[in-house]
Amino acid sequence: MNYENLIKCEVERISTKYNKDFLDCEDLIKITGLGRDNVRNLLRSKNFPTTKVGKRQVVSVLNFVTWQIMNNNISEVQNG
Repeated sequence: MNYENLIKCEVERISTKYNKDFLDCEDLIKITGLGRDNVRNLLRSKNFPTTKVGKRQVVSVLNFVTWQIMNNNISEVQNG
């Protein structure tokens, strides 16, 4: 599987759909289908690639997609 191409296509798709390069809590709720509390916990977790802008936590689309694909891949390997 070509992860670079997959990441590139998904970044393009999300950036175009939301017309943004950075995603906030509300965007992540829409994309993931998770609840607000779960998304906020994700944004606070140490292994999630956030950037702080003032008091807001955001994640670049590239970092989000890369994190999502790599963490999904690790889960699949561990669950076997």
